[in-house]
Amino acid sequence: MPAHTLPDFRAIEAAAARIAPHAQRTPVMRSRSLDALAGAELHFKCEHLQRGGAFKFRGACNAVWSLDGADAARGVVTHSSGNHGAALALAARTRGIPAHVVVPEGAVRSKLAAIEAWGATLHRCAPTIAAREEAAEAVRQATGATLVHPYTDPRVIAGQGTAAMELLREVDGLEVLVTPIGGGGLIGGSALAARALAPGIAVFAAEPSGAADAYESLRRGVRVTDIVPDTVCDGLRGTIGAINLALLQACSVRVLTIDDADTLAAQRLIAARLKQVVEPSSAIALAAVFAQRDAFAGRRVGIILSGGNVD
Repeated sequence: MPAHTLPDFRAIEAAAARIAPHAQRTPVMRSRSLDALAGAELHFKCEHLQRGGAFKFRGACNAVWSLDGADAARGVVTHSSGNHGAALALAARTRGIPAHVVVPEGAVRSKLAAIEAWGATLHRCAPTIAAREEAAEAVRQATGATLVHPYTDPRVIAGQGTAAMELLREVDGLEVLVTPIGGGGLIGGSALAARALAPGIAVFAAEPSGAADAYESLRRGVRVTDIVPDTVCDGLRGTIGAINLALLQACSVRVLTIDDADTLAAQRLIAARLKQVVEPSSAIALAAVFAQRDAFAGRRVGIILSGGNVD
């Protein structure tokens, strides 16, 4: 699939078959007490229980196993604040190929430890998207590795869409789907799956108020790239990709902006009521349900809990 070709639902189905030997089919959890608090019927797709602790393994695994033998032998490279880097390192290990991960200064220590534990080579850079991309390109040129972008790669987007596909096929009659949004890989794949399997479903993306580039991009009708992120949701600081914005527009996704205080409150609720540990970048999806009650009240809501890698 060319680097900037929009994936479709057939690509998600192909990804599901490709990653089946390696990825977990994560459980869907319920909580009557959270249902009562939200005034809605909530179904949590538990991607924090995925291999590597996040949905990111799906996209990384699909990208790695999509490579032909010659390209695979030269390895893969990416830039990541943590979850995608760890996912790519693990995916590369399943195929026995090298992985290089460019990480920004200030990344969460537990995520860096996971990247190293799976055998990837770490390359550090300044904490800006420009620095990350420049360093990743330098590694690519030096090694011949294939770049696997965290969210603009269509193979990654298709892989991420397999989580929503599983949820929609397991739970009948979902009326709403909510995922977090950073760069847009998860919501892009999820929206494609939703439109194919449940055309009438409402699709929402939860974004930190302090990193609301996707919200502003949809509002203005052009990709906004000049917002400096300020949020506890370290996994949602990426700037929306061009291919990802196109998917949001094509699939009529609505972005909801959420304050960090509400996200942290939702994180505590998930720990208390579901007995699950998730990171703020994941809990924001539940926070969105509480913040916009009128949009969700009385409806069957699917929520993707995207990851659980926290210090």
